[in-house]
Amino acid sequence: MYINTIFELSMVLEHERFHRLLSQVYKENSYLEKYEGEYIDHSMDEKGLIITYRDSQYKKKVKLTINTGLAADSDKINSDKLVKKIDKRIREYFAYKYQMEDFTLSKVILAADVDVHSQENVSAYLTVLQRIGKVKGFSPAAYENFEDTASFCLEGNSNGISFLLYDLQGMCRKHAQNNGVGKKRLKTAIKTSEGILRTEIHLAKPKVIRDYIGTSNVSYQTVKFLEERQNIFLEIFARVVPFGGFYKKGKAVEIIRNEVEDIRMRRKMLRLLELIPEKRSLYLAQKAMNYRNTEKLMKAFKKINVSPVTIGKRQDVKQLENIYEYFI
Repeated sequence: MYINTIFELSMVLEHERFHRLLSQVYKENSYLEKYEGEYIDHSMDEKGLIITYRDSQYKKKVKLTINTGLAADSDKINSDKLVKKIDKRIREYFAYKYQMEDFTLSKVILAADVDVHSQENVSAYLTVLQRIGKVKGFSPAAYENFEDTASFCLEGNSNGISFLLYDLQGMCRKHAQNNGVGKKRLKTAIKTSEGILRTEIHLAKPKVIRDYIGTSNVSYQTVKFLEERQNIFLEIFARVVPFGGFYKKGKAVEIIRNEVEDIRMRRKMLRLLELIPEKRSLYLAQKAMNYRNTEKLMKAFKKINVSPVTIGKRQDVKQLENIYEYFI
């Protein structure tokens, strides 16, 4: 499973140093894109580096967005070598006045494409996953960029983590239309994104980044995230999406009755199946159970490969594979 990692590094400068740097960039690059108070330098795009200058009244900030997939030029990433290469590019861009360690790792995005083989499956999975609703530590979120695009998005209540799952083809089509992309490029984008569920996990606070890595050293943080990206991605994904195949409620009930021998556990599992549609939330249904050992309950579903979230009556599909099968 390939997970692309995008790092955001930030540095706050005092007024004079910021404007001196911005003036120097203007001399070397006659065009900077201006957007909502920010000046964006795309001269290093092909090397996976976008530099943004935010000229705020309160904070003058320089932000580096590093797409490691582009920076590495290959799916096979040697973490130490890649970070050294990125640091070298940063030093060269700033004429050796600034380096990687002058910045703070302020955001990490872990992105993975899940190929579910067809647009019909993309729609079916998103419809059933939306039934998860509120999850412990997260609440449903709406983003402007996702309007008119099928998606399931959650925002961490206080943990600095965001979870985004969406129809990649729909997003590509919307992006192409909004940016006036030609028919040929649009056709290519639609073809290559067919049947893909894009998953993004955003860690948007330095504190949550330190919680996972345990240091504030930027080079070490980036190396460790590259090495541990799959484990971190799956750990957060599992907080949101329960393990198991998706069934209509009647079929899920039948499987539980046939395969769960423990009568008390069987009753609790059947009760949770009833509560999720009623509460419109996995988390609220778990709370309504008034059962302290929620982890044991979820493990019981995992053991028989059945998700407690069932396919709605109005959905045409009767069964969907366990989404974790596509990660293998």
